[in-house]
Amino acid sequence: MDERKRDSMIAYLRHRMDEFGIKPEDLAAALASESTAKKAERYRSATGDSWDGKGEMPQWLKQAISAGQTIEHFELSEKPAPAPQPKKRIDWSNDPFAGTPLARQTSR
Repeated sequence: MDERKRDSMIAYLRHRMDEFGIKPEDLAAALASESTAKKAERYRSATGDSWDGKGEMPQWLKQAISAGQTIEHFELSEKPAPAPQPKKRIDWSNDPFAGTPLARQTSR
């Protein structure tokens, strides 16, 4: 998004917030409570249904288990996925085969 569109959107949102009496603090509190609610999720389906693991098991999870799926399949991982390691760069400047037919040969 370019800078003009971004500034225009911010102005529009501020106008709408004033129109409805929404303060930036209200918005920040709503966003903070939303992220807290998401952290409480322990199980999630592919369609976005979630359950925190407390209380009665929801129908979508009961049906999946009775169909043969394990509850662990729906469990959210505690740890984020590891970041991919950058590939090591290879210095080909001292390659003795550079420029030879052997270097240009492709594997099949």
